[in-house]
Amino acid sequence: MAYPGFEDISEEIQLAPNFTNVTSNGSTCITDSRVNQVLFPLLYMVIFLVGSVMNGLAIRIFFQIPSKSNFIIFLKNSVISDSLMIVTFPFKILSDSRFAPWLFRAFVCQVTSVIFYFTMYISILFLGLITIDRYLKTVRPFKPSKPRNLLYAKIISVAIWIIMFCLSLPNMIFTNKKPTPKNVKKCAFLKSEFGLVWHEIINFICQFIFWINLAIIIVCYVLITKELYKSFKRTKSVRKKSQKTVNMKVFIVIAVFFTCFVPFHFARVPYTLSQTRDVFQCSTQKTLFYLKESTLWLASLNACLNPLIYFFLCNSFKTSLLDMLNRCPVTSSKRAKNKKYSENNSEQISM
Repeated sequence: MAYPGFEDISEEIQLAPNFTNVTSNGSTCITDSRVNQVLFPLLYMVIFLVGSVMNGLAIRIFFQIPSKSNFIIFLKNSVISDSLMIVTFPFKILSDSRFAPWLFRAFVCQVTSVIFYFTMYISILFLGLITIDRYLKTVRPFKPSKPRNLLYAKIISVAIWIIMFCLSLPNMIFTNKKPTPKNVKKCAFLKSEFGLVWHEIINFICQFIFWINLAIIIVCYVLITKELYKSFKRTKSVRKKSQKTVNMKVFIVIAVFFTCFVPFHFARVPYTLSQTRDVFQCSTQKTLFYLKESTLWLASLNACLNPLIYFFLCNSFKTSLLDMLNRCPVTSSKRAKNKKYSENNSEQISM
């Protein structure tokens, strides 16, 4: 029986050539190994490469930006969470593509898959906090951040990391059975009896975290939309177009949240039923498996989409990034060549 929650990122992919699920009548349900071992590892490789570059730049920039607002504090925690998630991708790629020995999969079950889900729900929590902060900024756009509020934001951030770590650590500790080529096929087989119970508890907690943050984000954006509409009616289109564009950029947070996390959590419920109960035909099981893996990839895509939030909503980040790109030797050289080319064209026109 597979237990949902902080399970291995792809716990149903076994060491056999294909994913095999045995039904109650003894028949097997096998998925295409080309998808399991080639397509999904390639997709995660893309996220790993793009995410490493984008989050590497984000970390470098945020180290130069002072924590002068709650928003920047939450963004800094978000980029740390995304960077930790990206670190887990090579382990998943090696495990799923079967390039690593079977013993490597035990490490994936015990450590990296737990870190993956640990960082996923930290990202969800900080997106919720960012949404609340954007709502307050929309209602009170000119209210400065007080030192006391910044202290509270730091305390909340540290509390989130500590609580989520304490919830996740037992999943590492109680995945403590001796690995064998047989029991590494599913991470649940490596867990102790208490580990399986804790596994289920964590699943309910994670579901609670997601649905609460989903409710917060929906309510906040309904209120933000009302505020923007009221502002639009008051100004009667007098405000400049550029100012309206800036206001609309706030919706990028809800776009990222719904793109990355909502599909996975809706697909997870029927997928879990297909793994714990023999109520679906093989064709349905295959569909749910691919749906779960595809939506999990979308959840991982969060590591690449969050930098868009930093760029469009954080002026300090945007300014620092543009300054860094302007100081880049390649960019400077190209700009100089373009300037020289323009000067030559001007001289030819004047002649």
